[in-house]
Amino acid sequence: MAMTHEKSPATQEQGLVRFGLRLATWSERWFPDPLIFALLGIVVVFVVGLFLHQSPGKLAIQGGKNFWTLVPFTMQMVMIIVGGYVVASTPIVYRLIQALAGIPKTPRGAVALVALFSMLTALISWGLSLIFSGLFVRELAHRVKGLDYRAAGAAAYLGLGAVWALGLSSSAAMLMATKSAMPPTLFNISGLVPLTQTLFLWQSMATTVILIVLSVLIAYLSTPSPENARTAESYGIQYEPIRSSLEDKTKPGEWLEYSPLLTILVVALLLWYLADVFRTSPQGALAALDLNTYNLIFITVGLLFHWRPKRFMRAVAECIPATGGVIIQFPFYAVIFGMIVGTGIADTLAKLFASISTHNTYPLLVAMYSAVLGVFIPSGGSKWVIEAPYVLQAANLHQVHLGWVVQIYNASEALPNLVNPFWMLPLLGILKLKARDIVGYGVLQLMVHIPVVFFLCWLFARYIPYLPPMK
Repeated sequence: MAMTHEKSPATQEQGLVRFGLRLATWSERWFPDPLIFALLGIVVVFVVGLFLHQSPGKLAIQGGKNFWTLVPFTMQMVMIIVGGYVVASTPIVYRLIQALAGIPKTPRGAVALVALFSMLTALISWGLSLIFSGLFVRELAHRVKGLDYRAAGAAAYLGLGAVWALGLSSSAAMLMATKSAMPPTLFNISGLVPLTQTLFLWQSMATTVILIVLSVLIAYLSTPSPENARTAESYGIQYEPIRSSLEDKTKPGEWLEYSPLLTILVVALLLWYLADVFRTSPQGALAALDLNTYNLIFITVGLLFHWRPKRFMRAVAECIPATGGVIIQFPFYAVIFGMIVGTGIADTLAKLFASISTHNTYPLLVAMYSAVLGVFIPSGGSKWVIEAPYVLQAANLHQVHLGWVVQIYNASEALPNLVNPFWMLPLLGILKLKARDIVGYGVLQLMVHIPVVFFLCWLFARYIPYLPPMK
């Protein structure tokens, strides 16, 4: 029977997918926990510092002194995950998911729709995208016969692998627009870079549209026919709708937990504050949309849509395990940051970047470097904190628009996510799949995305004039 299956039409249709699955199987055996890469990064930077004639004592002191530097930023990243989950799991959003699941009638249409909404929701929040898309796939697998569960799962991850960093939850863009989240040494190099100079550049929005169209097209064309599909049932996965009901109250003290009274009062207060923030922002409403404001909006919406504090806290408790990697790894990335900016490493790397590139080639160099580094540090926010000091310093030397450098980083650092399992974990938990089940389709997307992203980063850089840092 096995020999017959190998010679079936599925062999030809799934050839590239099988290649991707072999890579994923290899990575599951040999790819260590992402924390190992953070610890290894500390060792590598320390050794590089020694080669650059830095004092070992200074490297150790600067690294340890900065261990807690990223605590505010770490908490902001955690709240993005929490905010995305509490919104996606609300009854009103889940009803929207069920309504959307009734639209497609064919497996290809279903996978394309998942890909589209995965990327559209990722532009709002990558945390929202993972949960929304995972629940969407579960509904579609129940409704669309012959839907390949692997292709749909891979499409659900496209938001993280294609465009999330070009949207409102971009760690790098939000960090550069939030002075309280920026280490002082980084602010001295770049100053504030508002969202109008990053996410809302027309070049950035054009790149986003191109990547969305391209990704949906690839997802549509690569979906196997029902005859060759691996369905959810073949994995032994049963349909489980979200239950929004609460258990009955058993104690008088639980009354407020089940009552919407406090929710209404607190949400009204927070909405009043948010309206004032946008109304009084001296640089316009967009400038007020920093990480703190953004996260508060999601928490407020989640609290309102869950309606009862008990349901809201249940959603928060369910998503907390997904934040563990962020909480423990970011302080170690801060050690790397401290060794780079607290010694002469940042200046040396900036001069190196400037010496091996020109004004025209520098954008392409940043794109390639950011994509490669993303393989080893699967976190857009922490990697940007490490990379930004010398990358932006070199950009100033070459007089390349700092906001577009941030977007070059955003577009290229997302590429490794297509095959890196680190951020897949919340989605895989919902789908009850393993990374190797979906990463083959990620390889296919990656092969097409790399030349397109690099070309767009280089092309658009030619049409954005340099602006000095805004202190």
